Amino acid sequence: MAICLRRALASRGLLTLCAARHLSGLSSLTSLISNPSVDELLRPNPRFNGGLEGSRSDFYYLDRRGFAKGKKQKEQNDGDTVQADVNVGPTVKSAATSQMEAAVLALARELSKLRTGRASAGMLDHIMVEIGGVKTALNRVAVVSVINAQTLSVTPYDPTSIKSVEHAIISSPLSINPTVDGQRIIAPIPRLTKENVQALCKLVAKSAEDVKQSIRRARQKAIDTIKKSASSMSKDDVKRLEKDVDEITKKFTKSADDMCKAKEKEISS
Repeated sequence: MAICLRRALASRGLLTLCAARHLSGLSSLTSLISNPSVDELLRPNPRFNGGLEGSRSDFYYLDRRGFAKGKKQKEQNDGDTVQADVNVGPTVKSAATSQMEAAVLALARELSKLRTGRASAGMLDHIMVEIGGVKTALNRVAVVSVINAQTLSVTPYDPTSIKSVEHAIISSPLSINPTVDGQRIIAPIPRLTKENVQALCKLVAKSAEDVKQSIRRARQKAIDTIKKSASSMSKDDVKRLEKDVDEITKKFTKSADDMCKAKEKEISS
């Protein structure tokens, strides 16, 4: 009995000692945690924890913002593309019109150089006059007027250049023999022979064909531009634009034909 009692007391003392040590450890841990310096160490550092969370949130924010900005930029680019496609029609028609108009104007200049049986003020415009070593168009150095159906009057701005103007007229392929009358030159226009009329009509026909080729090239260039932009336009818009180009082509082709027919009639009369 006594032995059992001693063992029980010894076990109780051992448990008391362990409990005291355990409480002492807890007290130390509590004091350590309550220490301001340790508390400062255990406190979340915004540079690491909060900063990381902030960087992570900023990353998501910037990423979403960049995605939205890219989407907006893409929509703007799409809008610009549509706007460019809308402007294809006027641009193509304007370019084709300018090129065809230039071809018709060139034809008019060529036809004005061809001599007919009647006097006209513009028939001497292509003659080049050399004055002081410089060649200048006759209509820039003299005034040309029509006296009657068969006679022209040429009056130089500078009376001292009258001999140069006379020599230029004689050297031209118009077969004109001018005479000096004071400060002006009288240029009689000889009548055309049958052979001359036929040769001139052939030149008119060749000029007409040349200008028609220029008009067709302008049309083909416009059609090629339309085909390149066809993927961004509806089929109806493409057909409508091609039809407009064809109408412009027909208009200038008819204008060239009318000019050539009028010139042939003038030569033959």
